Amino acid sequence: MAKESIKVIYDRKKRVETKGKGKVELSIYLAKGERKYVTIKECTPVEWRTYRQSRELHVEVLVYKSIAENMHKCGEEMTIENYNRHLGITPKKETKKQEERRKRMSSPRGFLDFIEEEMAKENLHEGTLKRRRVVVSALERYDNLNRFADVTPENVKGFDQFLRDEDKSRTDVALNNYHKVVKKYARLAYQLDYIPKNPYESPLCKFKRGECKERKPLTEEELLKVYKLDGLTAGEEHARDLFIFSAFTGLAYADNQNFDFEEMTVKLGKTYYIDGERLKNGHSFFTPILPPAMAILKKYDYELPKMTNQDMNRFLHLVEARAKLRKPMTSHVARHSFATMVLNQDIPIEDLAKMMGHTSINTTRIYAKIQTKTIERHAANMAKSMSAKFR
Repeated sequence: MAKESIKVIYDRKKRVETKGKGKVELSIYLAKGERKYVTIKECTPVEWRTYRQSRELHVEVLVYKSIAENMHKCGEEMTIENYNRHLGITPKKETKKQEERRKRMSSPRGFLDFIEEEMAKENLHEGTLKRRRVVVSALERYDNLNRFADVTPENVKGFDQFLRDEDKSRTDVALNNYHKVVKKYARLAYQLDYIPKNPYESPLCKFKRGECKERKPLTEEELLKVYKLDGLTAGEEHARDLFIFSAFTGLAYADNQNFDFEEMTVKLGKTYYIDGERLKNGHSFFTPILPPAMAILKKYDYELPKMTNQDMNRFLHLVEARAKLRKPMTSHVARHSFATMVLNQDIPIEDLAKMMGHTSINTTRIYAKIQTKTIERHAANMAKSMSAKFR
């Protein structure tokens, strides 16, 4: 028997916040992958403070513990089924759903199959699905998070070390992206009661998130230089034009490629606006098509060129060299340039969040890097005002 074969747990499923009461349960460890939960009673947090010290609870623990100890002494197989037999609980005929769950729980690939099944239900965008499959592939190579019984803080920490050892160039940011996927499905497995606890709530699994390299947006002068470049190859020209379109609308790469002029625009006054939903999060956005972006649309008869993100970024690095810029050009730098340009026009950050389709204004604040010229303009205005007053 394990040293801590039985534990008292209160409100394991976090129901106090919604129902006012939580369950008092015994967590009985029998063997690896065999843990039984027994509900003793429900009580409020105030009642729990008294009950946890009571003789009544102490006796309950001793009774259930003695059953497990006697099984161990008699050499019985330490399974939940055998334990239930000692409690006088006869197994009920399994429903089809219960049978499927039991098979999944005992499967050597239970947790991995669970992730695959959930991914199939989510109707994920192709790019998101591809990134999540990279994580599943890494889990398969690690080979210690296959079963539900494997989903422990120690194994999650081991997965983190495996990723670091496998590729020394992986940054904390990259590793955090792996953990975000595993954490999502571990939390769901816990909510469905497939695992006794969420491993990411353990102090062992508090990993560094890291910091992304700061992307340097292009100034309006640099954007104009790129816009007027000539002598480009077809690939370079298409990549440049897609970049300019995003830089003057704020569209992310995926939304850029999904753009449909007929379906997604409205005209207010003399300006067209894009009224759509982001593929990444389904959040709505409403953003103007500024003159340089409109010129790109007219050039292609309102149908933007199609290009993979990898090809676009590859061609953009060639454009960057031709323009003799000292800043890396990528599809996301275009979006960052739009955000900076908007903020430099003193447009409120709340309006920018709507233009960019952010679910939280905290995301928009990442782009709020005020350029020197904005400070210079405000400083000049303040100096002029003060000069008139303080003569």
